[in-house]
Amino acid sequence: MSFFHILLVAIIQGITEFLPVSSSGHLILLPNLTNLEDQGQAIDVAVHLGTLGAVVVYFWSDVRIALAGLPRALTGRIDTPGAKLALYLILATIPVVIAGLILKLTGLSDAMRSITVIGWTMLGFGLLLWWMDKYGSSEKTAEDWSLKDAIIMGLWQAVALIPGTSRSGITITGARQLGYERSDAARLSMLMSIPTIIASGVLLGAEVAGDANTQALRDGAIAAVFAFAAALLALGLMMRLLRSVNYTPYVIYRILLGGALLAIAYS
Repeated sequence: MSFFHILLVAIIQGITEFLPVSSSGHLILLPNLTNLEDQGQAIDVAVHLGTLGAVVVYFWSDVRIALAGLPRALTGRIDTPGAKLALYLILATIPVVIAGLILKLTGLSDAMRSITVIGWTMLGFGLLLWWMDKYGSSEKTAEDWSLKDAIIMGLWQAVALIPGTSRSGITITGARQLGYERSDAARLSMLMSIPTIIASGVLLGAEVAGDANTQALRDGAIAAVFAFAAALLALGLMMRLLRSVNYTPYVIYRILLGGALLAIAYS
C-alpha cells in the first residue's frame, strides 16, 4: 500500500469511528467508489488499535475506574462503582460478539458489504437517530446506567454489524431512547466501544497474525498512529459540540450520503 492510501484509510477510520456516521460503511465504500484496492484486514486491525487508544486516552478516568473494578466484577463482587461499570461493559459486549460470530460463520457479513445496504442503513438509521434524539427524554445521566440498560444498549450495538449502521450511532440512539441526555449517551457509547474493539481486534488479529511481515508491521504502525490522532481529534470535537448542538448535523450528512449511494445503486 502507498503512504497516501494508508493515510487516507487511517484518517477515515479515525474520524468516523466515534462519530455516528459508520466507519465500516466508509471503509467499504472507499474501494467501491475509487480505484484503490481494499486495505485488507491487517490495516483494519491497525486502525482499530489506533482508535482504541484514542478512546482510552480520552475517557481514561472512566477506564481506570472500570479496570480497578474488573477483578471484583469477575469474582461476582459487584459492590463498587468500578465493578458495576466493568460488569455492565462486559454484558453490553456479549450480544455483538455472538452476532458477529454468527455472521462470520454463515458468510452473511460479506454478503452485506454493498452500496445498496450501506445506502439504506445510512438513511434509515440516520432518521431513527434524529427521531430518538428529538423526542427522547433526558432525565438520565451516565451514573444512572443500570444492568437492564446495559443489556438493551448491547442489543442495539449488535445491530451495528450491518454495514452503514454505525456502532456509535446505534448505541447513542438506544441511549437516547432510554432517556440519557446527549453527552452522557455519547459517553456510554464510547465506553462500550472499548471491549467491542478489543474483541474485534482479537478476532481479526488472529486471522492475520500468520501473514505478518516487516512491511505489514510498518504499514500497520503508520496507520495506527494516524488513526489515533484523527480519532482523538474527532472525539474531542464531538463531545465539546454536544454541549450546545444536537445530533442533527450528523443525521443530515447520513441522509445526503445515503441518498447519493441509493441513487448510484439503482441507476
